[in-house]
Amino acid sequence: MTQQPTKTIAVVNATGRQAASLIRVASAVGFHVRGQVHSLKGIIAAELQSLPNVTLIEGSLANNPGLMDELFRGAQLAFINTVSQAGDEVAIGRALADAAKRAGTIQHYIYSSMPDHSVYGPWPALPLWACKFTVENYVRQLGLPCTFVYAGIYNNNFTSLPYPLFQMELQPDGSFEWRAPFPEDMPLPWLDAEHDVGPALLQIFKDGPQKWHGHRIALTFETLTPVQVCNAFSRALNRRVTYRRVPKIEIKVKIPAGYREQLEGIEVLFGQLEAPYFPQPEFNPPAAGSPKGLGPLGGKGAGAGMMQGPGGVVSQRVTDEARQLWQGWRDMEEYAREVFPVEEEANGLDWML
Repeated sequence: MTQQPTKTIAVVNATGRQAASLIRVASAVGFHVRGQVHSLKGIIAAELQSLPNVTLIEGSLANNPGLMDELFRGAQLAFINTVSQAGDEVAIGRALADAAKRAGTIQHYIYSSMPDHSVYGPWPALPLWACKFTVENYVRQLGLPCTFVYAGIYNNNFTSLPYPLFQMELQPDGSFEWRAPFPEDMPLPWLDAEHDVGPALLQIFKDGPQKWHGHRIALTFETLTPVQVCNAFSRALNRRVTYRRVPKIEIKVKIPAGYREQLEGIEVLFGQLEAPYFPQPEFNPPAAGSPKGLGPLGGKGAGAGMMQGPGGVVSQRVTDEARQLWQGWRDMEEYAREVFPVEEEANGLDWML
């Protein structure tokens, strides 16, 4: 087989779960990676630096066009997942797209986006998601060859540590309880970010913008209700795991600025209004003769391409594209059995011993 010329992928926030997943698999198959990090300290940065053909650039993205130009110089591909902790996410997202355009070499720009619910229905926008949607629209206007991935909820969010929304709390009798505002039967999109983001992104790069230009792709491999998530954990851990719906998200630890507003928005958007997780029409194909825009992921209506699941209406389309990109995805039960106890032990917990 003839070896194609090695391409360089530009990546920001390289130690984040999505970016690190891509860097690991891209390095393994021979790509060069140039990644921006906020700090070279820490085990993830050290691991990535040890990989072949990976170069990390340390520095802030805020008001830093010089670093952005260095990041994209000579790169053919880009995966951009901006984060609110880095500064003004909209300003940074626009500046990155401008720098990619300036470089003149980017053949495919993948941006990790999220929806602005207020655009699609009588719903409030989630602050940490709506800014990504604003950046997405800017990238579209620039005319870059682009694709937008929408990540489902990370399986890896679960922890028995007292973090808000995804604490799988250990009970005195050895069982676990997950408390959240989602309705018990609301279908939610899931993915194992560390295991599955990288291979899916590589396939999108391989297919190229000729297949995916302008497309939104849901990076979600499984649609499960909260009760089904707990059942998967229960089977995997051989312990009782229960779900309890609560109106308010418990905040027991210090959280980053802006995250409290996000959590309060989740309480309203999904807990009270039961809005679909991904409200866009392409993820919610309406049935012939039915009202438009009824959503499978928590929405109230059934439509074409949907199936009736144990937790209500589920759109086959939401998981199909991701599964076609990467067949080796890891499901929630395997995550809970193989990975969750290892991550817990790494956090200093010993319930699994």
